[in-house]
Amino acid sequence: MNDKTPVTRKSTESFTTSSKILSRESWKIFQIMAEFVEGFERLEQIHPSVSIFGSARTPVGHPYYVMAEQIARLLSDAGFSVVSGGGPGIMEAANKGAHAGKAPSVGLNITLPHEQTTNPYQDISLSFRHFFARKVMFVKYASAYVVLPGGFGTLDELMEIMTLIQTGKSRHIPVILVHAPFWKGLLVWFRDTLVPEGTISAEDLDLVTVLDDAQDVLQAIFRYYEHRGFEPSVEEEQIQLNL
Repeated sequence: MNDKTPVTRKSTESFTTSSKILSRESWKIFQIMAEFVEGFERLEQIHPSVSIFGSARTPVGHPYYVMAEQIARLLSDAGFSVVSGGGPGIMEAANKGAHAGKAPSVGLNITLPHEQTTNPYQDISLSFRHFFARKVMFVKYASAYVVLPGGFGTLDELMEIMTLIQTGKSRHIPVILVHAPFWKGLLVWFRDTLVPEGTISAEDLDLVTVLDDAQDVLQAIFRYYEHRGFEPSVEEEQIQLNL
């Protein structure tokens, strides 16, 4: 009696479908590699740079929009390339301010079902399909993070950099939260819930600085690098290489 499983048309079709899916997934690796290679090659030139984050839904003329534009202009005139997500809202304000300044305005755009439309204020513009590749580019070349009010995407980027610094997977850089009233509730929750629960250390609260003035943001970044310079140390270069 033959105990081998018979090969049916259905099992053959299933195997063929699985093979096609695996092949498609394998080839996708090259698409991901291409995003990393282009990002590394084009962004290597932008030192020093500051990544700016905030809501895509903030309208032109809103106080947050105006603040982002002011911060970006100051940073650009001071010699910092300004990197944003390339979309509307705070991202547009950041690119607009930088575009009017002396240093490059950089947009790391991503394809989304809604909200993300490329703003016209980008001297260097890259497009990504994958959030994880895009997030590496925000971190890898940043000398500072400036985070304005935003939603899930903004919080995602904030928690990403805090986690990377906390765990030693990225070099320590200034992480500046702009507009204290917006961030107060989150920081109180960190202090009054996460610290007592032991899920973070009290020292982890020092990973962020809260400021309300555009000039103060610029000065805080310069103070941080005043005695060490903007170039990463040999150890920091190794950390960034393995990011």
